Amino acid sequence: MDNTQVILLSSVALPFIGSVLNIIFHRFKNLRDVLTLAIATGTFILVLLIFRDFSNGRIIDFSLLTVMPGLDIAFHVEPLGLLFGIVASGLWIVTHIYAVGYMRGNNEKHHARFFACFAIAIGTVLGLAFSKNLFTLFIFYEILTLSTFPLVAHKGTPEAINGAKTYLKILLGTSVGLQLIGIISVYVFAGTLDFTAQGILTGKVTNFQGSILLALFAFGIGKAALMPFHKWLPAAMVAPTPVSALLHAVAVVKAGVFTILKVGVYIFGIDFLKETGASNWLIWLAAFSILSASIVAMTKDNLKARLAYSTISQLSYITLGLALANSLGVLGGALHIATHALGKITLFMCAGSIYVATHRTKVSELDGLGRVMPITFGAFLIGAVSIIGLPPFGGSWSKWLLVLGAIEAEQIFIVAAFMISSLLNVAYLLPIIGRAFFAPSIHTNVGSAQRIKEAPLLCWVPTVLTATGCLVLFFYSGSVYNFLIPVTN
Repeated sequence: MDNTQVILLSSVALPFIGSVLNIIFHRFKNLRDVLTLAIATGTFILVLLIFRDFSNGRIIDFSLLTVMPGLDIAFHVEPLGLLFGIVASGLWIVTHIYAVGYMRGNNEKHHARFFACFAIAIGTVLGLAFSKNLFTLFIFYEILTLSTFPLVAHKGTPEAINGAKTYLKILLGTSVGLQLIGIISVYVFAGTLDFTAQGILTGKVTNFQGSILLALFAFGIGKAALMPFHKWLPAAMVAPTPVSALLHAVAVVKAGVFTILKVGVYIFGIDFLKETGASNWLIWLAAFSILSASIVAMTKDNLKARLAYSTISQLSYITLGLALANSLGVLGGALHIATHALGKITLFMCAGSIYVATHRTKVSELDGLGRVMPITFGAFLIGAVSIIGLPPFGGSWSKWLLVLGAIEAEQIFIVAAFMISSLLNVAYLLPIIGRAFFAPSIHTNVGSAQRIKEAPLLCWVPTVLTATGCLVLFFYSGSVYNFLIPVTN
């Protein structure tokens, strides 16, 4: 095993080591949190070393264990997985810092268990990102579900337990009941599960079989939250806000849409989807999810619920990018993984900061808070504008590529759906900012208004960093785009 392979395995294993250290040092909170931060930083550095070697032309492809002939736990580095790995490991650092401030500022319990499960989730995401085949990916996909279940149920209240049960039922039910059948079917038809450029199904299945297989994966990958298998995501909002940030930006939902892209590009193949029309139905379902989830978001007064339905809508942008079956759509979807991650984690961390500082959860309770929490709501504005897709923030480029992909596919109605969706984004996000900065304060007690201030330093600093990332990504999206081009060649 060469040095690069050791680095890859270490990047996957290091978060698991961090999980164990959290349990061992559970009584020493400062030491535990510093060690976890060091582990997170070390993991990110390892992923950057993988990026360096890959950029230098190194082929990173190896099998770790053969379970049975044709079924290997194996790893392979390609641009799509590497982008996901960089996003997940990099955001782990800021999310951990934020989580420390949130958990302490809100007097949450069971910190060691919380951070241990959090670390396992990141390790499984990296294993999933670097998977060489569907078998390896499925193993890490399932571990991710199980490791995040305790995070959703963290508070231990009846509401939290019920939300976690819904989370587990839908994600396990779809993966075992649909995705696993799809994986077995692919193996029967193609004789392999390896991710391969141009896909492995051309000439192996009929057009109808291709459409059925795509449906098994589209609905079986429940983490992508495609309607009607989306209800686990709002149900999971009972978890602490750092978990919501993990679910919506760093790990779970991004694992879902990443898997959708990976399967679409390397199992089906873009040309296969285009020539057979196997993904035509998915275009319209994804468009429906985009618009309907946005409309539901407008009706939600609970801030986290509004952001949850926003996530359902934004994830379907990525699924729709694949369904368009052209390079621009796929590249736009892949870039949207990064741009949405930065924008949405900013919004959720702002929601958590508001809760820590004021214990308010409803949009109708935010009137005037922007004037006493300008940093938090300033960051919220940046995240919101990036999600909407306006320059100079990263989300504008991914949405622009998706629109170009729809034009290339001659789907004018889908272009209209993108435009309407952006207007709906404005309608459910910007009024939050307007109320916070310009509406009269709802405080009846002047003294209580004066006591409200920004959340603790460890809460707002990570939020500022991710908001800054939304701006930086606008200027470097071209580099990310160029890096991703080989995915569609």
